[in-house]
Amino acid sequence: MSIKKYIDLSHTLEHGMITYKGLPAPLVCDYLSRAEAKKIYDGGAEFQIGKIEMVANTGTYLDSPFHRYADGEDLSDLLIENLVDLPSVLIRIPYDTSLEINKSHLVHYKIDAGVAVLFHTGWDIHWRNNAYFENHPFLTSEAAEYLKEKKVKLVGIDSHNIDDTRFKSRPVHTILLGAEILIVEHLCNLQLLPDTDFTFTAIPPKFKGVGTFPVRAFGSITLSQTSRN
Repeated sequence: MSIKKYIDLSHTLEHGMITYKGLPAPLVCDYLSRAEAKKIYDGGAEFQIGKIEMVANTGTYLDSPFHRYADGEDLSDLLIENLVDLPSVLIRIPYDTSLEINKSHLVHYKIDAGVAVLFHTGWDIHWRNNAYFENHPFLTSEAAEYLKEKKVKLVGIDSHNIDDTRFKSRPVHTILLGAEILIVEHLCNLQLLPDTDFTFTAIPPKFKGVGTFPVRAFGSITLSQTSRN
């Protein structure tokens, strides 16, 4: 007998938090408060209806091809099978050993077509801190081309951006999204995952005309009854 263990890999979305410097923080408030609801409903019933105003690039989010390409798939076009229970490879490259992740970091891993490749750098330790936005880990275009050649399905990272934001170009987004390889940025808790034998899920809402949105990302590990005890 086996059971599933789930590891939450998403940051909590909160009022006023900054994900990307220069983009506005989300506004989270009541559209209908419980106090106001009491005036509407009988029998002591009260409800809260929330109101949220935010840019799509908030918290842990997924980029679809439409984020980069006007004719690319948007969130409503994405197939569920490309988002759920993806066999995964975890590549650990601590940020204090290298901020630049290149092809040489990848060639020793078994990366099959259709997998999710997640990069654990430990950069999420700086989340909600000014240090998070500067000199962060990133992939090189050479690494992106390698992952494209391997025909992976999704690439995720626990960093501020998968590209090097010291420059205006975004070659990694261009290469991966151009190949219909999904991107998830601002992951966390990757240290809780094993190196292999887990799956990855990241589901955004089914929005038309939107290329990026927050996800509830998580890893799933199958445990035997023996290992659990």
